[in-house]
Amino acid sequence: MSVLIDSHCHLDLPAFCGDRDAVLQRAHKAGVGAIMVPAVDRAHWSGLLQLAGQREPVSIGVALGLHPCFEHQPDDLDALAQAVEAHPQVMALGECGLDGVGGVLPMAEQIALCQGQLALAHQHRLPVILHVRKAHNEMLSLLSRQPLPAGGVVHGFSGSLVQAQQYWRHGIHLGVGGVITYPRANKTRQALAAIDAEALVLETDSPDMPLCGHQGERNEPARVADVLAQLAQLRQQPIDTLKAQLTANTQRLFPRLVI
Repeated sequence: MSVLIDSHCHLDLPAFCGDRDAVLQRAHKAGVGAIMVPAVDRAHWSGLLQLAGQREPVSIGVALGLHPCFEHQPDDLDALAQAVEAHPQVMALGECGLDGVGGVLPMAEQIALCQGQLALAHQHRLPVILHVRKAHNEMLSLLSRQPLPAGGVVHGFSGSLVQAQQYWRHGIHLGVGGVITYPRANKTRQALAAIDAEALVLETDSPDMPLCGHQGERNEPARVADVLAQLAQLRQQPIDTLKAQLTANTQRLFPRLVI
């Protein structure tokens, strides 16, 4: 029997510090068997590594990376390379990427930082977890120059069908989150209804990206079940069939994630 996997949840952030155990229990009750937790900056790596390998009540996998919307030091990329070498429990590189709206660095510097992380992913044959906002052309250009043998995911995808197909040609899955619960997100809803189901993985981006009807609330990994239900409706597929496919996709992307 397949279980739900939240492929992107910031379980280590302060929003969950007061009731993390209760959040995990609610996720388990909703059918979630595993969660991937990506880093945003170097300061969070040690806390993430403490979560790595947790199995009860939900299995947790972690990724280390440098997010484009956070401040970083000049030696952080070297430190990331050392951390990946030292901690074999790291399952992916990320969250890394490009942000044309909220990035704290000029785009040229964001590109250099992202290039460095893509190169590490290639070197260690790790998947990447990509943050891309208003910079799809730049990211697709990077991907065309840097093969990624383990593929990856562009999380919180909110682009067009053409962009979705371009990412998938590079082996990059599409993270399906709360955006599809908003009727106004017609372009993205149509894209994720039409793309090959093998390209999709579920996510919440908790505590962010609340679902429609929950604006202003903290998002939680349990709500990945609601994302699945909305996606099945958009794709006009039986929910159990789609759930099994998405579980298989996520296990293929993160093969060391135990569920």
